[in-house]
Amino acid sequence: MLLEAPEIAFAAAEARAAPVTAPRWGVTSETGLLTDVLIGPPTFLSMVPCNAVTRANLAKGLAASPPAAARQHRALAGVLEEAGVRCHVALPARGLPDLSFTRDSVCMSPWGLIELRPAVLHRRSEPSHVAAPLIARGIPRLARIESGAVEGGDVCLLRDGVLLIGRSGGRTDDSGADALGAVFERMGWEVLHARFDPKFLHLDTLFTMLSPDCAVACTEALDDTFLAQLGRLRIGIIPATLEEVGRLGCNLLSLGGGRLVAPAGNGRLNRILERSGFAVAEVEIGQFTRCGGGIHCLTMPLARQPDLCQG
Repeated sequence: MLLEAPEIAFAAAEARAAPVTAPRWGVTSETGLLTDVLIGPPTFLSMVPCNAVTRANLAKGLAASPPAAARQHRALAGVLEEAGVRCHVALPARGLPDLSFTRDSVCMSPWGLIELRPAVLHRRSEPSHVAAPLIARGIPRLARIESGAVEGGDVCLLRDGVLLIGRSGGRTDDSGADALGAVFERMGWEVLHARFDPKFLHLDTLFTMLSPDCAVACTEALDDTFLAQLGRLRIGIIPATLEEVGRLGCNLLSLGGGRLVAPAGNGRLNRILERSGFAVAEVEIGQFTRCGGGIHCLTMPLARQPDLCQG
């Protein structure tokens, strides 16, 4: 039984109403077979100068085009649906220009949905906006983070039983990371942490899992302690460059079974991934990368089948 802590508000009644082990909903890793995902159409997408990438692109005179973004978003949804993934859509809302980046506001655990706590004020209402219709659909809500800041781009279900949280002090701070980590620790999971420079925005710009025993990572921007932990877990690394990080080239989505979705224009890294045995589907997402988000940011898994093997 979960014990309530001051920094976390648990929806105990809802958790009892629907079994948290329901077969359709739940995620135990970043690489199990993806069956359901949450996406958000870019109806009100705009370039909010709240990260280094967007500020740099605004300085270049770039702007977001919702119609062009909508075409790219439909293409992404098409790739997912062709791969057998059910796409669930977050309703757009005025005043929520970053709602397309569904990864950040909520996190699906093996036991139910967790409402996170974005650092920037214009995103603070996203978790409840996104979570309410999902809960109405029968997805149990496990917890709501109510202290500090923690965003889903810094959250990685490394493998069943191991959670990784990026702590830059920017979008995810120590208080928020501790609050989220406590949810998983109560369920018996190990919680690891990775520190990095906040200029990179989120951990998933530097590191994403590709398979149970392989990740893509920019090692020069990650701390040695974290890299040693990956070695302990026998997780290999396909290295990416800082230039590729700047293009959101590390920000990939695993569909499971060695299949990946990656941004177009990521030529060198995508070819390396293919030579390493992965099937790579490329999608043009330039309207979103100029806002600081990539493929991983645009997709929040709601259900994955467990990995068949790990380590």
